[in-house]
Formats: sequence, structure tokens, C-alpha cells
Amino acid sequence: MVAQLIRAVESEQYRDNIPYFGPGDSVRVHARVVEGTRERIQIFEGVVIRRRAGGLNENFTVRRIASHGIGVERTYLLHSPRIERIEVVRHGRVRRAKLYYLRGRTGRAARIKERRRVIPSAQPVMPAPVSEPIEPLVEQEDITGQTDELA
Repeated sequence: MVAQLIRAVESEQYRDNIPYFGPGDSVRVHARVVEGTRERIQIFEGVVIRRRAGGLNENFTVRRIASHGIGVERTYLLHSPRIERIEVVRHGRVRRAKLYYLRGRTGRAARIKERRRVIPSAQPVMPAPVSEPIEPLVEQEDITGQTDELA
């Protein structure tokens, strides 16, 4: 009974406008920040180094290099009302779920290759069916000396 009540309350808190992203992807997080009485949107752009599942408590960590080569990491709750939106800038090609090794790398060694992927919603373009037969364009001589048309 208690578990059903908790599930009912949690189901109201889930967000549905979350794009697909994972470790290695570059994201731009628009987070609401309260400073005194004012509230503003702060943008944090970097590489996702981990994503931890856990239902409503699911979170992800974004790492970027700030000025003077100092690495800055921020962990966000995925379903937090403080997150305005998440934009995926590019998808990275990685073979690990947790990219903690990036903490020890700087510059060119910390780069992640981009993963090219086909957009699943795009339909392949098929040529329109031709109702008239296609006329042959080239004539070819047979060994016997007769001319045949290629279809």
C-alpha cells in the first residue's frame, strides 16, 4: 500500500521532455539559479562523464574545462524542476559507461570522437515508380555483326 502511494507521488514528478544522451555526449544544460530574490537561467556545457539510473533520483555528471585549464564538474538530477532543458550538442563515441579517466587528461588527449548516427525518424527517400518503359540509350554490336539494343 505504501509503495503504491510512493509510486503515485513519484509518477507526477517525472519529466517527459528529456532527450536521449549518454556518456561521452556533449550537452548544454539550462539550469535555473536563484540569487537572492532573482532567478536566472545558467547554461553549463560539457561532456557527460557518467549517468546513474535510479528512477526519480536518476542523475548525470557533466565535465567541462574552465579558464586556465581547471576542470569543473556538476551533477544534476535528471528529473529536477531546476533544469529548464537539456540540449545534446554532439554524440561521442566511447566504450565505457563511466568516463572518470578524462579527469587525468587535458587538451588533445581528452578529446572524444564524434559518433555519426542515422536519425531514426527520417524515412529513406525512394524514387517514384516509373510508369513508362525506359528507352535504351546504347547500341552494342554482337559478335555476329548484328546490332542489339540494350535494355
